[in-house]
Amino acid sequence: MLHILFDCPNVQNFREELKSCFSPSDTVAVVAFSFYDDYVFDEKSWDRVYGAPDGKDYLETVQSFSAFGIPKESITFINYFKDTKDSAAEKIRRASVVYFTGGLPDRMMDRIREFALEDVLLSHRGTVIGYSAGAVIQLAEYHLSPDADYPAFGYYRGLPYLEGFALEVHYEGKACQKDSIRRVLAEKHLPVYVLHTACGGLIAKDGQIRRVGHVDLLTPDMTPAQIDHFFEKECNPT
Repeated sequence: MLHILFDCPNVQNFREELKSCFSPSDTVAVVAFSFYDDYVFDEKSWDRVYGAPDGKDYLETVQSFSAFGIPKESITFINYFKDTKDSAAEKIRRASVVYFTGGLPDRMMDRIREFALEDVLLSHRGTVIGYSAGAVIQLAEYHLSPDADYPAFGYYRGLPYLEGFALEVHYEGKACQKDSIRRVLAEKHLPVYVLHTACGGLIAKDGQIRRVGHVDLLTPDMTPAQIDHFFEKECNPT
């Protein structure tokens, strides 16, 4: 399987790096389950975000995949308010690409479980792509640094596609992000890929990981001084 984990939805900005990952014949199932409860709460509000032809995330998604020759007719959104468990599962089975949107990863996982989609998603043998929330849930366990949506650091269960590394998305050099990275290195003893905001991602296939764009790697064998030096260098690039 091929996994693509990005910080932002604008993957078309990395057309050259990703062109071998997609084909115009691909069909895409968009798992649009990461929305905020107070923003998307019924069919009408869902359409405002994900519905054709004017939904913000709909247009963003179509634009991203059209850069690789995939027409909008080949892109299907799973609608939380209209789809059933069976119809949602069928959309995934028919797709060669599964796409996880950004937003709230824990709520996306809640809704995936509600629709009983874990097994069908894990049975998918095509390409899995996601950004932000849709990137971190591709890990069996992921962490979230404190921010406006998650006031405290936490570990969460994702989909067990990938393991053996951690992911820090939307890195902007904030103290809480640095503290979170140090904590993951110390507690989980895993390498941490640091995805700078709107600047890049990872391509994972057959146990191999390739970095695309501005992505750094910190490893648990680094000394505290080396980690501090990395953070200082990021804040004061030469």
